[in-house]
Amino acid sequence: MAPILTSNPTLTLVPEPLTPTNFAPYGTAIQSPLPRDLSIAVQPSSLPPHNPAPVLANQNSALKYSPISPMLDTYKNGPSGQPSATRMTMFCCFPRKLRTIGSGTSEKEAFDVRILERHPYTNQTFIPTDLSSHSKVGNGDEEPIFLVVVAPTLEGETATAKNEAGETITIRDPPDLRNVKAFIARGGQSVTYGVGTWHAPMVVLGPRRVDFVVVQHINGVDDEDCQEAAFGEGVVVDLGRRGQYGRKEQGSAKLWTAKL
Repeated sequence: MAPILTSNPTLTLVPEPLTPTNFAPYGTAIQSPLPRDLSIAVQPSSLPPHNPAPVLANQNSALKYSPISPMLDTYKNGPSGQPSATRMTMFCCFPRKLRTIGSGTSEKEAFDVRILERHPYTNQTFIPTDLSSHSKVGNGDEEPIFLVVVAPTLEGETATAKNEAGETITIRDPPDLRNVKAFIARGGQSVTYGVGTWHAPMVVLGPRRVDFVVVQHINGVDDEDCQEAAFGEGVVVDLGRRGQYGRKEQGSAKLWTAKL
């Protein structure tokens, strides 16, 4: 059980569309630099400038962009000195239960953020897979949608918390809950949480499961691989009108696609 912080603010977050620019303080937002309808390889010189610049590859049948996201391993700074290894995992994430707020024409859905975690010596990348059976945007059907919630680290500070036994403990470098941010990501996007960035577990919003391949480093020492902080009510993500992110509207079988 994650230690529960003894205090946290009350705030409501309105999520932003995930972009490489607005997510940069927390890690890397990964998305194709090419339009979805581009189906043939073209000369890199014919494309808008991009960093990294593409080069032709695969017998000129592909455009290669490299590097797109760092793979960082700082376990050498951990107190145990235990070496790490690269780990690739799959998380099959099911849609989260949302809470209704408001009533009548002002009725909306909300997600309550109750826990954050961080990986103090590695970054962590979530890559959605199996999009061919999910994404049918051209036909107006659903697309995978997931919520990304992050918070900066209060470097060098401490916070008090209660452990499972009810004892008061100290959390070092806690999350800055006054500056939590929320982003809406689409199926064609991946996200890399930076080393030490506090983040919520993945939150799937659409009508069906999303499977993620997760790449990180790990050394098997629990407190060095993952640190957690839980908290009570108060941190709420306002998701807007019911059905906005791929849920069925009340009394209707129609599915809605988030328009970002």
